[in-house]
Amino acid sequence: MSSERGAGWRWLLLLGMGAVLPATCHAQTPKPGTAETRRYAIEVAGLRVGTMTATRQPQASVGDVVCTLTSDVKVTFLFYHLKIYYQVINRMHNGQLLLSTVEAHTNQGDFSSRAEWKGDHYDIRADQYKHHYQATETQPIAYTVTDMFFGEPHSRPRAFAEYFGDFFRVVPAGAGIYHATRDGREDEYHYANGQLVSIIKKNSLKNFIIRLEP
Repeated sequence: MSSERGAGWRWLLLLGMGAVLPATCHAQTPKPGTAETRRYAIEVAGLRVGTMTATRQPQASVGDVVCTLTSDVKVTFLFYHLKIYYQVINRMHNGQLLLSTVEAHTNQGDFSSRAEWKGDHYDIRADQYKHHYQATETQPIAYTVTDMFFGEPHSRPRAFAEYFGDFFRVVPAGAGIYHATRDGREDEYHYANGQLVSIIKKNSLKNFIIRLEP
């Protein structure tokens, strides 16, 4: 039972990744002040267990955009109850990530991740459920998992996973289909007419499905 509980927690916490999963926040730029919003249902074994909302909001300063990804999950999984509220906030300037913060509030505790541009590098720290990581990254980050909610990755080979503080490898797998992989985990993104319509988060117990709502 302990191994099943651990697997369930790891995958439910990854729902916000979506890590980590859009064209970049500056692509397809809407009119100033106009927010773009995508709403999704989270399902497991055919049952709706939560919601996910992605928003891209241009700011007053030219070139500044704030992207958010919020997940709210409540589910009884086998013999235990899971409750997770998860939010990613990415601040972009001229297509570059300046600051990413992740907060997860669960019935197992509160967790966080942060990546901040310091002028010539990022300071990255992730303190999540059974995942602790600290690093620096010298290359500017222009594409994140949250971005994957707003358009196809196309030729982008990787996406910054805000939750983990490192990167998912992104590989095309057919028309409108992309695989995002990291450390043995795999998410499958499906697009139609350039719009993300579903994500399959593969799990040894049950796959989680994230579906675009009408």
